[in-house]
Amino acid sequence: MKKYIFYILILISTISYAQNAMVKIEIDTTNIRIGEQFNLKISVDETQNVIIPKLQLKGLEIVDSTDTDTIKNSLIRKYILTGFDSGAFYIPQQQIFVKNQAYLTDSLLINVATVAVDTTKVKKFPIKSIKSEPYTFDDFKIYLYLLLAALAIIGFWIYWFVIRKRKEEEEEPTYRALPPYEEAIYRLNELDEKQLWQNNQVKEYYSELTEIVRGYIERELNVPALEKTTDEVLDMLKDFKDADVILTSQETIDKLKNLLREADLVKFAKSKPLAPEIEEDRKDAQDIVGNLKPKPVIEEKEDEDELE
Repeated sequence: MKKYIFYILILISTISYAQNAMVKIEIDTTNIRIGEQFNLKISVDETQNVIIPKLQLKGLEIVDSTDTDTIKNSLIRKYILTGFDSGAFYIPQQQIFVKNQAYLTDSLLINVATVAVDTTKVKKFPIKSIKSEPYTFDDFKIYLYLLLAALAIIGFWIYWFVIRKRKEEEEEPTYRALPPYEEAIYRLNELDEKQLWQNNQVKEYYSELTEIVRGYIERELNVPALEKTTDEVLDMLKDFKDADVILTSQETIDKLKNLLREADLVKFAKSKPLAPEIEEDRKDAQDIVGNLKPKPVIEEKEDEDELE
């Protein structure tokens, strides 16, 4: 039994020596102060099919590392490490793969010591007050937005209640509306000054001439004469005359009938009346306006004695 144990110990020793011979790990110091840096080096006695995984550490940090270098048939990789907590920290065994076989490095102990501070020799300074940060746009943008919103509201209020109201007052007509007869005569004179039919604008002339006459009838008799057809206007006036609610003659109604039908022929049948006919229609239009009026309503007042 003792013989077998002896052989096993020899075998383990041989394997350990083979691993240590294949991979090595070295540090330049085992004692550092907090924040102080030290160097670590991993060496592999092989250059083909070598994998060096990420360094596994506990309580220490990697500051920097180099690429893997080949020196005398060996691969070497260097690290710069440090520690920011005091105490003893182990760099555990690192697993290196060489030709798909795993090898372990030794574990190393690092002591991280605090830095002693002699407070008697440290110069004391008075406590400084808090320094204000410089102002930026972000500090004032909320006030700028509020100001713009307030200006917009004030501007809208001024426009809606002052400018708009003043504009509406200015746009209100300041002229006095003419009575129906005076307005019709005024527009007929304006039509003469345009000289439409003299410039071969006969259709436009008759359109405006009949519009003046229809407008007069609409205002004077309070009926929608502009919206009605020629026959509807004539039938309406016939009914008014039969009901004895207008003051006119049959001759005036006949003139209106001839004028409206002549205008329809010009506008829709492209009729071209001669100059004497146009002048006669112009005269008839003025006669119609002067001789077509509503019958005045006489309000009979009952005698006060009869009411009693």
